[in-house]
Amino acid sequence: MNMAVVPPPLPIEPAAVVFAGDRKLFRKLVTRGASLELITAGFYRFWLATDMRRHLWSNTVVDGDAAEYTGRARELLIGFLIAMAILAPIYVIYFVIGIEAERAQAFAGIPIFLFFYVFGQFAIYRARRYRLTRTVWRGVRFWMDGSGWAYALRATLWGVLVALTLGLAWPWREAALERYKMRHTYYGDLQGRFEGTGWEFFKRGWGLWLLSPTMLLIIPAPFIYGAFRAIEWKWWVRGVRFGDVRFHSTLPTGRLIGLYWSVIGWCLLATAVFSVYMGGAIALYVRLTGTPIDRLFVGGRITHAIPVIAIYVVGYLALVLAMNVVIRLYLLRDVWHRVVSSVVVERLDAAANVTARGELASAIGEGIADGLDVGGL
Repeated sequence: MNMAVVPPPLPIEPAAVVFAGDRKLFRKLVTRGASLELITAGFYRFWLATDMRRHLWSNTVVDGDAAEYTGRARELLIGFLIAMAILAPIYVIYFVIGIEAERAQAFAGIPIFLFFYVFGQFAIYRARRYRLTRTVWRGVRFWMDGSGWAYALRATLWGVLVALTLGLAWPWREAALERYKMRHTYYGDLQGRFEGTGWEFFKRGWGLWLLSPTMLLIIPAPFIYGAFRAIEWKWWVRGVRFGDVRFHSTLPTGRLIGLYWSVIGWCLLATAVFSVYMGGAIALYVRLTGTPIDRLFVGGRITHAIPVIAIYVVGYLALVLAMNVVIRLYLLRDVWHRVVSSVVVERLDAAANVTARGELASAIGEGIADGLDVGGL
């Protein structure tokens, strides 16, 4: 009796990642959020960060299903307040040392810098852990274990080596730290890993390392940094694994350069408008009061010109608002769009039967990262 031959299953087609977010909607979101940040002395940033993440996550679609961000602004606020309770005494102690012993202050600067660097790396790791546990796809949450202090120690030692080699060891630092992070990253019960190597990264970007001293000049800087970031993103995407699930990126090296030039152009334009605005305000004040302009800036007289100071404050806040919107629009949303849209997921079927696991992490790490200004999206 002849048995029917069952053909092997057809390979699953790679799934392209699609970003469906509306740029105008995101611009309105960050414009409103930046305005409220100014009004609330910065405290609205927790709600703005949450809204931006929800927009980006929910519009990132893989195989027809979008990701979901479940974090809440209140968690970020509480985490930040707890972090400030930890950091504030440290700042006070350092300030007291500086007052009591001016000579000791110079030597105290080195250990305090090292402390904040190590503490900042710890915060970066814990903040990533928080964001992962608030990221859900197809009903399954990402999560992370591992030690933030172990990561901070590795990052610090690698940082010393990078400094000693004038940046040449950077690719190996990134590869080593990504291996640690991905080894402790999970999608449900599917463990992650990182297969990118420092040598691969170095081969792609060694020419930019040679050109890096020219970044002190404004014209080469966007080209070099934009190309470097594109190479780094592409290398990172290709190295990420979750079980048999792997990723591929087609991001061109020059894809991000225009975004950095756009930010520079808009910021220069905003600064020029601010300068013209202030020049007009001062000219009007001089004409109305009869104060010679050459005497206005002598002997601190400008500090008594209350209308000029008020106009300056309003203009400066408008300048900050405009720059915040530009940076978030181009270097957050547009970079996300271009990087994500270049990604293709292979062997996605390997994640079809994943079992949900992991516990939610607190937002204290993100609060510390925010307080030290080392946080990311």
